[in-house]
Amino acid sequence: MRIRPKRLKAGDTIGIIAPASPPKLENLERALLFLDELGLKYKIGEHVAKKNGHLAGTDKERLEDLHTMFEDEEIKGIICAGGGYGSARFAQQIDFQLMMENPKIFWGYSDITYLHTAFGNFSNLVTFHGPMLASDIGRDSFQDLSKKMFQQLFEPMELHYTEEISPLTILGGGDATGELVGGNLSLLASGIGTKYEIDTKGKLLLLEDVGEEPYRLDGMLNHLKLAGKLSDAAGFVIGDFSNADPKNPKFSLTADEVIDHYIGQTNKPAVKGFKIGHCQPHFAIPLGVGAKLDATQKTLTVLPGVE
Repeated sequence: MRIRPKRLKAGDTIGIIAPASPPKLENLERALLFLDELGLKYKIGEHVAKKNGHLAGTDKERLEDLHTMFEDEEIKGIICAGGGYGSARFAQQIDFQLMMENPKIFWGYSDITYLHTAFGNFSNLVTFHGPMLASDIGRDSFQDLSKKMFQQLFEPMELHYTEEISPLTILGGGDATGELVGGNLSLLASGIGTKYEIDTKGKLLLLEDVGEEPYRLDGMLNHLKLAGKLSDAAGFVIGDFSNADPKNPKFSLTADEVIDHYIGQTNKPAVKGFKIGHCQPHFAIPLGVGAKLDATQKTLTVLPGVE
């Protein structure tokens, strides 16, 4: 059983960090109004506005912000400003004991998948896969359902996903229960062969990605297959795979054909079409909690992520 962080209450302070690429600061500024709406205060990490090429400051600086927010007793939750690339660069220096001793809400997705997996492996923490401040909340495209998903941080609640939210497609029938894990496919694949690789044994595996051509998705899914990660899983929650069109359609499978091939051949409960990932609305979920996928009825039930 993983450690669930304590729920938020009005007046609590949120820490904001940028563990990967530099966030768009004007979008981050706009997103702070949403935190005001939620009744939350916030502290922005010292290095969030820094730029180091494609990174938001040096590895040491980004790690320092992460550690500082977990150490700060006033901070009750941490929301990432954005993703991009770079979280894995400081994985070996993370103080996982610090996180285990100071469990708190940790929220993000995309490149943050590397941290979700690492925190699950070494800090035993429930974390949250959800839309981020600069890359999502501060944009005009941010939708009401995405906003409502933050309520799960204030009150323990079961989440229920049905076709009322989006059309869903069955890739394998039946039902499966297990801990919900996963996230961005490219980050999960890059962790294989390291001590930060995803453990999928008996678990429901969430997969999503953005901007990857079908041949790239093929390579990453094959990597997971050869590493035994697909055969180990109890079932599959296939999220959003946007901007995945091939540059040369005449000489390419589609993204759907690639996903259907790898997930379908497992003969396990699997459903695709969940609005989880680089999309709007973005249905935010806790990772590391129990969940049930009823593939035949096309429903997903996820247990609460806070206590």
